[in-house]
Amino acid sequence: QVQLVESGGGLVQPGGSLTLSCAASGSIRIIYGMGWFRQAPGKQRELVAIINSGGTTDYAASVKGRFTISRDNAKNTVYLQMNSLKPDDTAVYYCNADVGTRRYWGKGTLVTVSS
Repeated sequence: QVQLVESGGGLVQPGGSLTLSCAASGSIRIIYGMGWFRQAPGKQRELVAIINSGGTTDYAASVKGRFTISRDNAKNTVYLQMNSLKPDDTAVYYCNADVGTRRYWGKGTLVTVSS
């Protein structure tokens, strides 16, 4: 079994920055893709950013140029650096990890962008 735990969420003013972390633990031999999704109130969960085991990244158009995803394979951890935050970025942010043939999810961390 694999557990993912997110941290780093909170309240931030528009234009501010936050860094989210997600640490994977448990029965892990290798983690393939890792990613961040988010779900705003009343909306479906949407992709924010993904990164594969080689470090190749992809981003939703709405966050490109403002968010940066990275990973530390030695620590089984994925990060999301979020800059120039907007009220529309308010959501619960979830990380995931592809371990073997399964995809695991964290329980989420709330990010609120408000003045």
